[in-house]
Amino acid sequence: MNIAQLENELWEAADQLRANSKLTAAEYSMPVLGLIFLRHADNRFKAYLPDITADIPAQVPPAQREELIKLGFQGKAAIYLPQAARFDHLVALPQGASVGAAIDTAMDTIEAEYEVLKGALPHGYTAFEPDLLSNLVKIFDRPAIKVATGDVFGRIYEYFLNKFAQSGAQEGGEFFTPPSLVRMIVNIIEPDHGLVLDPACGSAGMFVQSGHFIEEVRHGSANDVVTFHGQEKSDTNTKLSRMNLVVHGLDASNIRQGNTFYDQAEHLIGKCDFVMANPPFNVDGVETKKIESQVDEAGRLPFGLPGTNAKTGAISNANSLWIQYFYAYLNEAGRAGFVMASSASDSGNKDRDIREKLVKTGDVDVMVGIGNKFFYTRSLPCTLWFFNKGKTKALKNQVLMIDARSVYTTVSARSHVFTDEQLANLNAIVWLYRGERQKFCLLVDQYQRQVDDWLAQIPARIAADSSSITNIGTLLKAFADKATLAELNAEQPKEAHITQASLDVFKAELAAALNPPVDTVTKAVAPRSANPSVDPVKEPPLDLPTLLAACAKAHAEIAKTNLISHAGQVALQAELDKLAPKLKAGSKLLEARHKLWLKLLDTAEKGLRARLSKAFDGKVVRDLKRTLLAADTKKSEAPTVRDEVLEALKQAAYFIHQVHWLHSRFPDGGFADVPGLCKAVTLAEIASNDFSLTPGRYVGTAPDLTGDDDDFEQTLRDIHEELTELNDKAVELAGRIGCNFEALLA
Repeated sequence: MNIAQLENELWEAADQLRANSKLTAAEYSMPVLGLIFLRHADNRFKAYLPDITADIPAQVPPAQREELIKLGFQGKAAIYLPQAARFDHLVALPQGASVGAAIDTAMDTIEAEYEVLKGALPHGYTAFEPDLLSNLVKIFDRPAIKVATGDVFGRIYEYFLNKFAQSGAQEGGEFFTPPSLVRMIVNIIEPDHGLVLDPACGSAGMFVQSGHFIEEVRHGSANDVVTFHGQEKSDTNTKLSRMNLVVHGLDASNIRQGNTFYDQAEHLIGKCDFVMANPPFNVDGVETKKIESQVDEAGRLPFGLPGTNAKTGAISNANSLWIQYFYAYLNEAGRAGFVMASSASDSGNKDRDIREKLVKTGDVDVMVGIGNKFFYTRSLPCTLWFFNKGKTKALKNQVLMIDARSVYTTVSARSHVFTDEQLANLNAIVWLYRGERQKFCLLVDQYQRQVDDWLAQIPARIAADSSSITNIGTLLKAFADKATLAELNAEQPKEAHITQASLDVFKAELAAALNPPVDTVTKAVAPRSANPSVDPVKEPPLDLPTLLAACAKAHAEIAKTNLISHAGQVALQAELDKLAPKLKAGSKLLEARHKLWLKLLDTAEKGLRARLSKAFDGKVVRDLKRTLLAADTKKSEAPTVRDEVLEALKQAAYFIHQVHWLHSRFPDGGFADVPGLCKAVTLAEIASNDFSLTPGRYVGTAPDLTGDDDDFEQTLRDIHEELTELNDKAVELAGRIGCNFEALLA
């Protein structure tokens, strides 16, 4: 799913309100979020509905059938929607019907089904102009939104509240944690049982991801094994949290409104199996007198009060309050994971003293440094903190430091994320640190099987791509053989006539494309070895038969390898590392072939006016031409033949690289300190560094790991080739414009 496209379409809906409604942003923000809730609930409802209705006999009366459907949704990660609350019903309302009243009714029927949502869902849609509201419903029924999957709810809310914040409607960014960071926290603390607390729960993204973790990894229902407790300061965010949990089929009965600084929730102190949170950073002004009673070894502030403002007497920075709260709520074997401002791991004065006491407990487990641009509304680095009161004796005297600031994927100039594989690879470091080597091997096994799956698809996809090229070649050859200058120049001014020389040049280029010499066509895309000791010039040129043979060899090698044995995985990876540059070179070879044939088509159509020839079937050529072009994702077009073959090559190389990343850092399949990435640091080392918990201080600088990324020289070469091509097109276009301008003046 194209998240940017989805967000743009949804904001178009809100922008309609801004431009055309008599309501202010503060008045329409929650109703828009309510529509997103309905849309998201409907998507999840429809995802489960086919399996539920498949077990209901066709002859069951409609009323009884509806009751069986409702019953079938019990225990599912979605909610049952009455007929009046389904989006299809709203879209199908006849012209003139009150859409606002229908949406209010939809909200009422859902609240009647789910007691925990009473008072949480937005109402008052009749205040909207009817035509405007009807248009909004249609916008929310567009394909990109109807097929939205995954935990998009929190992301969409974040996007909207950030936009609304610019209009003065909401405070943006206080309640939403980027999915990448949520998933990392959940993956590391593994909240799969007992009592799970988030005392700054926002839109409940931590709980939703915990539910996904339990479903996907533990293959169970979250409601059967965990109890979620959440607290939020604002009434709006409390409602959002309930809505988000309910729409995912999770229990929202323990979400309550309260200011965590002053509301101690004493019944949870020392009782939680897991604590996770993204609290607001660097809060000042917490009233010291209201929290002094919390200072107690058995209370919420076991390590004392942080520093206060000399003028006001209030807490100058609440970061150390949050850190102690998360620790104090844990039971004797509990784990915590939370986001914290980077400054908190190095701050001085009383914060430093609190950190010293915390470190000396031996319960600080993992510290992960995160780079800029992960937060949607602000660009700042942060640190993920992890506590574990149930650490093994062997790990009690040390802390795992991970510097992940150089690990990210760029989404846009202002946004970074972790891919699924980056998350898994960082998590694998923690597994190895904890001695869970089997999980590491299973991850590598998963990657190498992914390689195998993509390799298996490459021959058919190359064949389909080659078939398109052959068909284009056949049509162009028929044109070149049968076209006459008379028909190409018919009704054209003499100065614009196509010459025989132009036609002969095209025929020669076509003949060269139909029978390319291997050494001239493929020399520019010879595979470059990942091994610097191998001279790239000596690498043999690549052609498609060579590529297919290499893929078949690797496929056979995988089939006979014991993929759950570390030794077997290492031996196999040595072969796959040799294949990776061939896959990348194969992509360049195919792209060069696509460009060559697209250029020939362009020459025939624009330079030689091929469409005037009876030997040129324009419609067939147009359809074939599309197979060599990338699909327009903005129009949600299906992948082309070109897309599919390049995707197979890219994905096979990508998963080879994932194993390379892991094996190059942990060659023995066990934990090791990796400069620039991770280090197991003793408490004595931390003490000698003034109890700093900043990962970058300990892990050092990463060496240049050859083969980790695309070859820099080759990347520059590719950019230069693309720039040259664009310059050539610019010169050609300028020439055409000049000719047209002269013709106008003549």
